Amino acid sequence: MSTASKDTPLHIGVLAIQGDYAAHAKALRETGAEPVLVRKPEELSSIEGLVIPGGESTTFLKFLTRNGFLDALQSFVRNKPTFGTCAGCILLAKEVRNPSQESLAVLDATVERNAYGRQVDSTIQLGESKIPGGPLEMVYIRAPRIVKTGPEVEVLAERDGFPVLVRQQNIVAATFHPELSSDRRVHQLFLDLVREQRKQDL
Repeated sequence: MSTASKDTPLHIGVLAIQGDYAAHAKALRETGAEPVLVRKPEELSSIEGLVIPGGESTTFLKFLTRNGFLDALQSFVRNKPTFGTCAGCILLAKEVRNPSQESLAVLDATVERNAYGRQVDSTIQLGESKIPGGPLEMVYIRAPRIVKTGPEVEVLAERDGFPVLVRQQNIVAATFHPELSSDRRVHQLFLDLVREQRKQDL
């Protein structure tokens, strides 16, 4: 039973190991949540949802294999709402290619690392999505590509025919960086999932 009431601000963790976790914290604050920077496995117990930001996925893994953090994180993402962007999307996927690597394996998808080239190939695009409110600004930086999704994965936006924003139950993943846009609709989508989970837990 959760101790939070329906009116208590959502406490959303941001995995603060590397990447632009501060931008995610700012986006969460602007959408009415209380961000919590997470650097230790025991800090997962105080949050209702988690954002795994971009960065270098192999560096994430090296850090997470210490002190049982990876096991604690895997247990969390199987039970609580989680939002992964760029490297975070890679860590959530069941299969990682180019090259293959370990992951949390909770999102039924196959992801290719660095599929859109190097840092110089980064771009900002406007694209249609299933989120109401018109075209969505999408900031791509050394973006991965989702090349395959399972039947339970809902594709919310695409680029060149490939999914770039997906949802599977309590998991949201994006190959772009919504935290680097002034458009907060993707973070709002995630917070709506956390609120639904809170209602079920009350």
